[in-house]
Amino acid sequence: MMAAQTPDATGAEDDFDLSGVNGRMCIVTRESGSPETLLRFVAAPDGTIVPDLKRALPGRGCWVSPSREAVDKAVAKKLFARALKRDVKADPELGSVVDRLLVAQLIGMMNMARKAGQFISGAAKVEAAVRSGEAIAVFHSMDAAPDGVRKIDQARKAWHLGTGAEAEVPAFHLLTGAELEEQMGQNAFIHACVLAGQAGEGVVKRATLLETYRGLQPQVSGAGPKSQ
Repeated sequence: MMAAQTPDATGAEDDFDLSGVNGRMCIVTRESGSPETLLRFVAAPDGTIVPDLKRALPGRGCWVSPSREAVDKAVAKKLFARALKRDVKADPELGSVVDRLLVAQLIGMMNMARKAGQFISGAAKVEAAVRSGEAIAVFHSMDAAPDGVRKIDQARKAWHLGTGAEAEVPAFHLLTGAELEEQMGQNAFIHACVLAGQAGEGVVKRATLLETYRGLQPQVSGAGPKSQ
């Protein structure tokens, strides 16, 4: 059973006095941000802290930087109670809950992009889309064969050098093949990419948020994802 979290003023937590925190400011880092760059949390009627990723739930909310570390610290230091000025119950596994919700949002947007013709899968199709400049981001399952990733990496690098673009087409390694199959069923992929358009750009936005939340650095062609 989760114990209610209440503000306390122990010396060990004096650094987390939130009396000056207001507006859209992270309750952990105290850095200001926009709704798009912070995660919103609210207290349910029973006092349970609930992630509000769509920023649509009623009531007073508080904001946390989009990182697992920040969410875990907000729970450990009882910062939700301090920010909301009430007794609340924050699940010790709240960081994992947020991760699962971010994954669900990403998968939902991938499915939407597929229906809009802005999400394609298959190594050969992805490589062709990258070389033609149609792809705005690529995705690999975390356990994809290195050879397949390497070929698409070569295409990303060739497009980058050939066009003189400021940055390569981003690549994401966020879910294993088993996770993708569980989440997407027959639409699961090993290699995929998104094309320009509202849905495709929505996929990139949500993938970037999940990558940031997990503390991963954007992948450069020829190198796997790294923790910050």
